Amino acid sequence: MMLEIPGLLNEAQLKKIDEILFDAEFVDGKLTAGMAAQRVKNNEELKKEPQKQDLLVRILMASLSHNEDFKAAALPAKMADPIFARYQPGMTYGDHVDDPIMGSGQKFRTDVSMTVFLRDPEAYEGGELVVRTSFGTKKVKMPAGGAVVYPSSSLHYVAPVTSGERLVALFWMQSHVRDPAKRELLFELNKARNTLLKERPEEEASELVDKSFANLMRMWADV
Repeated sequence: MMLEIPGLLNEAQLKKIDEILFDAEFVDGKLTAGMAAQRVKNNEELKKEPQKQDLLVRILMASLSHNEDFKAAALPAKMADPIFARYQPGMTYGDHVDDPIMGSGQKFRTDVSMTVFLRDPEAYEGGELVVRTSFGTKKVKMPAGGAVVYPSSSLHYVAPVTSGERLVALFWMQSHVRDPAKRELLFELNKARNTLLKERPEEEASELVDKSFANLMRMWADV
């Protein structure tokens, strides 16, 4: 399942992120790439500076922790700190699958990937995130503050940037539910459940859907 989340970050948060990154140093993105990705990765990533990183993580996590669509779609159990990636003209990231295991200290399995767009589409040409799904190729280029969530197992690439600057924050997380098809089913069932509980809380159907959602989570969740 791919889920677009418009407006994950508001204008004030985007402005603060720009202030923090204004004089920040970016380094070759190949430094964090695996052996296969190094062949196709051509971008820059924010050099690790603890003070800046802490501020940026605080801003992003504040939004993620309050976004119900994100939590319902990803069912996050463990999450790495984000990587901030910059693409200047001529830069791209060819076809790849995200590393299955990440983490410099405590390791975690990557089930869900997320791209948070920090520049409006008008600020750069090209640079679409292109995800190959069983239903065809999906291109994503959202307004600044928007995010897209997709399975880490998906083959995907970033189209070449031909002008301007593409700036994104990238997250990877281990989900409580490993299987993407099961996560999608739970996401859809949870939407129906919330509607029923809000609009028809006294009906038996609402109780049964609520019970089914809880028991499927119990059956499928890793903790």
